[in-house]
Amino acid sequence: MTENTDVLNADAADAAPTIGQLEQEGDIAADYIEEFLDICDLDGDIDIDARNGRAYLSVNSSDAGNLRLLSKPDTVNALQELTRLAVQNKTGSFSRLILDIGGSREARQAELTELVGRAIERIEGGATEASLPPMSSYERKLVHDIVSERGFVSESLGEGRDRHTVITAA
Repeated sequence: MTENTDVLNADAADAAPTIGQLEQEGDIAADYIEEFLDICDLDGDIDIDARNGRAYLSVNSSDAGNLRLLSKPDTVNALQELTRLAVQNKTGSFSRLILDIGGSREARQAELTELVGRAIERIEGGATEASLPPMSSYERKLVHDIVSERGFVSESLGEGRDRHTVITAA
C-alpha cells in the first residue's frame, strides 16, 4: 500500500456512518434479534432508531416477565456484542450498535447515576478522587456526562477490561 492509500483508509475508518448505514445496521440487528427471540420462544417488539452516530435497537414486551432474564446487564452486553458481530459480518464494517432489552439501558443509567452520586459524596467528604469499577465504553460515556452535569471532572484510566472512570473535584 502507498502512503496515500493508508491515509484514505484511515479517513474512511474515522468517518461517521451515514443515516442509511445506521438504518441498515438496525435492520440487520433486528433480523438477528428476532431470530434469537424465536429460538428462545420469547415475544418481543423491536424498535430501531439511528442517532448520535449509532444504531439503537430496543426490544420490549407487553409481558414484563417475558424478557426478564434477557434484560440483565451482563446478558444484554453479551447479546449486544453478538449482534454487533452479526452486523459486522454482513456489512464488513465495525458496528457501535446499542441494544436495549426490556428497559435495561434506562435501569442501568439509574444505577450509574446512583453510583456517581455515592462517589461524589466520598469526594465531598474529603477524598481526593473516587474510582468506579470497570465498565463498557458506553457506560463510561454515560458516567462522564453525569459527572459533568454534577460539576465534577472524570477521566477513563486503564486498558481493556480494566478500563474504569476516576472522578475528581473540578
